[in-house]
Amino acid sequence: MTEDVAKKRRDNIRLTVIGVLLMAAAGVAGFVHKVTQPRVLSFNELRENGAIVFEKPRIFGKVDLIDQDGNPFDSARLEGKWTIMLFGFTFCPDICPTALADLNRMVSSSGENPLSEEELANLQIVMVSVDPERDTPEVLNNYVKFFNKDFVGVTGNPHFIRKLAAELNIAYNKVPMEGEGEYTVDHSGNLVIINPRGHYHGFFRHPQDPMQMRYTWRSMRASFKG
Repeated sequence: MTEDVAKKRRDNIRLTVIGVLLMAAAGVAGFVHKVTQPRVLSFNELRENGAIVFEKPRIFGKVDLIDQDGNPFDSARLEGKWTIMLFGFTFCPDICPTALADLNRMVSSSGENPLSEEELANLQIVMVSVDPERDTPEVLNNYVKFFNKDFVGVTGNPHFIRKLAAELNIAYNKVPMEGEGEYTVDHSGNLVIINPRGHYHGFFRHPQDPMQMRYTWRSMRASFKG
């Protein structure tokens, strides 16, 4: 066997080995990608885990609110990322603090499969006050930041808030209490889900479980056709 033939054979073997290794690496990468991607749940599976997702997301009216820093909170701030929205108030004795604590657990680094930085950047938590008479931006700022520094609190015109709540299937009602001018607010504990197009995507039923919300939101995000 001449040196040229031997060299050509060695080169062919080397190329074959490299090709096999590249194919194996591609196969492993594809497998890892597949098993690490969130599983897309069916509508029934989502429901069983506390998430109601509409077959067709719903469009609602323009948003015109004020955030806890006194800045406008409009429809544009509901686009480009997912929003989980709580309608509540700072004097709320139970539903609101529980929901905000659960949402903080959902986005925290604790528990199974915590959200990645990329996932967190694609999600915002917003509390809309159903008690705008008492919940000023300053009051909201102190309240939501107690649970998580990245949470957003918004308030605004009472009539607009009621209209927005109705469009998002949130009911609430002021209830008088003993003492002059004293009152509380009965309200729905469901959490509204708004997709990156700014459309009403569905809701988390009350009461919520942080790990179920994490699990189902990942599925919604994976299946969303933005």
